[in-house]
Amino acid sequence: MPASLRLHLGCGPFAVPGWINVDRRALPGVEVAADVCGGLPFAPGAFDAVVAIHVLQDLPWGDIPPALRELRRVLRPGGVLRLGLPDLDRAIDAYRRGDHRHFYVPDRDARSIGAKLVTQITWYGSVRTPFTADYAEEVLRGAGFREVARCAFRESHYGEPALAALDNRERESLFVEARN
Repeated sequence: MPASLRLHLGCGPFAVPGWINVDRRALPGVEVAADVCGGLPFAPGAFDAVVAIHVLQDLPWGDIPPALRELRRVLRPGGVLRLGLPDLDRAIDAYRRGDHRHFYVPDRDARSIGAKLVTQITWYGSVRTPFTADYAEEVLRGAGFREVARCAFRESHYGEPALAALDNRERESLFVEARN
C-alpha cells in the first residue's frame, strides 16, 4: 500500500513507521493519544486502511458497535479494516482437546485446563468481550462494513501485505478484514 494513509489503532508500545500510530496512552512513537470510544480526531474518510490488533476485546460489549462505526467513519469508501482478535473458538477447541500448551497462562496462575481457559479468555480481567469469527462478522456488518472475510495469519484477503504485517499472537488469534 505505497503512498497510502494507514491508521494503527491501539499500537501500545509497538508503533510502526509509516503508519499513524494511535493509542489511548501517550507512549513513545504514538502520534495521537485518543480513545476510539470518545471519537478519533480525524476527518471522515481520512484513511485508506485501519489495523487494530487485540484492541476490541478490551471494550465493553455495548461499545463495540459504536467503535466500529467510528473506524468506518475514518476509512475512505473502499478502505479496509483489519482486526486481530482473541479466538474464543480456538480456545474452546484446545480446552476440549485438553491441550494445556495452547494457553499462555502459567501453572502458578491456573493449573487445570478449565482455569487456563477462563484466565486466558478473560486475560486476567482485561478482556471484556470475547470474539468468535461469526460474532466479528455480525458486528462488522451491523456497523456497515461489507465484504467481511476471515484471514489467515499474515495473509490479507484483499492482497494488502502491509495490513497483515502487523499481525501477532498467531496461536490465539483470529484475523478478519472488512471493506468500507
